[in-house]
Amino acid sequence: MGDSAKTDAPKVSFWKSVKTEFNKIVWPDKKDCFKQSVAVLCVSIVLGFIITFMDTLIQYGINFITAL
Repeated sequence: MGDSAKTDAPKVSFWKSVKTEFNKIVWPDKKDCFKQSVAVLCVSIVLGFIITFMDTLIQYGINFITAL
């Protein structure tokens, strides 16, 4: 195969670019993080109720059909 000389340049370049990208991260402040957490919790609870309602409705329908 061709020239198989290995250099450390790709590794150094990779870690340098990783560090550069990490410096671009903007972390949310405490207020925004709290608001987003409350929103996720509320959506999860509502979705849980919807799934529970649909599951109960489907189970009732199956029981009604099989009881005939």
